[in-house]
Amino acid sequence: MTTDRRTFIKSVSAVGGAIGLGSLPKIALGEAPPPAPELTRPPVTKAPTPLNILILGGTGFTGPEQVDYALARGHRVTLFNRNKTRPDFFKGKVHEELVGDLNGDCSALEGKKFDVVLDNPTTFPAWVRNAAKYLAGNVKHYVFISTTSTYSDQSIIGLDENSPVHQMPADLDPYTLNPTHASQYYGPLKVRAEQEAAKLYPGITTVIRPCLIVGPLDRTDRFTWWPARIEQGGEVLAPDKPENPCQFIDSRDLAEFMVRMAEAREFGLFNAIGPDKPMTFADFLYGVKAVTTAGAHFTWVPWEFLQTQQVRPWRHMTVWQPPYGATAGYQRRNAARAIAKGLTFRPLAVTAKDTLDWHKTRPAKEQEATLAGEINGIGLKREAEVLAAWHASQKGAK
Repeated sequence: MTTDRRTFIKSVSAVGGAIGLGSLPKIALGEAPPPAPELTRPPVTKAPTPLNILILGGTGFTGPEQVDYALARGHRVTLFNRNKTRPDFFKGKVHEELVGDLNGDCSALEGKKFDVVLDNPTTFPAWVRNAAKYLAGNVKHYVFISTTSTYSDQSIIGLDENSPVHQMPADLDPYTLNPTHASQYYGPLKVRAEQEAAKLYPGITTVIRPCLIVGPLDRTDRFTWWPARIEQGGEVLAPDKPENPCQFIDSRDLAEFMVRMAEAREFGLFNAIGPDKPMTFADFLYGVKAVTTAGAHFTWVPWEFLQTQQVRPWRHMTVWQPPYGATAGYQRRNAARAIAKGLTFRPLAVTAKDTLDWHKTRPAKEQEATLAGEINGIGLKREAEVLAAWHASQKGAK
C-alpha cells in the first residue's frame, strides 16, 4: 500500500468522476474537466473518549482499515481471529491478539470486556452465537457488518432499510449449515445473523449493510479489474450504456464510518452505500482512466449483445449490473440514513489510484491473474474476442 494512502491525489481530472460528472456528453467525447485546486485529507484527530474495541477478524480487507483508523483515533484495539490471514499483521501495534475461530473455539474471549465489538467476518448466525457465549453481557455495543444482499427484491429503485429481506427456506436450519453453503444462501444467512445479533445484544446493536466494498487489499478483483485493465490502454469493453448507474463504497470509508458510529453509540440499521451523489458508469470509467496515462478508450456494447456472448454482469463486467428487470435497483439503493449519521466518501480518484498502486505491489502471478480474469473481470483475451464479434456485427448490419 502506498505511503500516501490517506491523502488525496494532486491530479484532478478524476475528481469529477468521484462526485458525478454533470457533463456526461463532454466526458464521453474525451474532453477533460478543468483543473481543480489540490485537495488534502484532514488529519485524523483523537476521539473525545477512548474506547476499548474488539475487532472480530481485522486482518483481511476492511479490518485493517478499521484498526488503522481506531488506533489513530486513540482507541485500544484487540483482535480476535484465526491468525491465518496475514498472521501477526498488527503484532506490537494493537493491545492484544486473541486466536480462535468463530466457527469453533471462541474461548479466548472468556472473561474479556469491551466497549464495542466490530464484527467483520460473520456470515452464519451460529458464529454470532458462538462468540456471544463469552461476549453477551460483557460488551456495551455490537456493530455488525452485513450486506445489501440481504434485500430480496433488487428491482426496487431507491431500496432502503425498510425494504423486504430474504427469508431462509423453511426446511433448512441455518445453525447446521456449513461454510460450503455460504454462497448459495448468503443473503438469508446474513439476515439470520443480524437477527441473532439483535437477540443476543438487545438494544445495543448496529447493523451496517454495505454494497460492493472496494479499495486496496481487495483480492476479489471486482473493482481492481478496471484500473488494472484501463492502465493497459487500448480499446476497453464497457457494458451497455454510459448513463447506467454505479454504486460502491471504499473500504476505508466503511471502516471509518463504523468506528465513528461506535464512538457516537448510534444503534439501528444503515445502508453504507456510495457515492453520496448519483454516479454513472461513464463517470466511473472515465474517473478511473484519469489516474492512468495509457490513453484507453471505451467501446460501449449493448447488454443484449453481451448476453449473446455469455458475458456475465458482476463476474465479467465487474461493478456493473443491468439496470433492468430484477436488477433495476441494484445500483440505485438509498443511503440517506447513513449519510445523515456522518457517512463520508473519498473521491473516486483516491480509490482508483490507491487500488492501482496496491495492485502493482502484488506478486506478478496475481497481477497476471487479474488481467486474465481468473477471479473476476472478463480478461484481456475474452475481451478482445467480444469486441471483435461486436465490430463484426456492426459491419454486417451496414
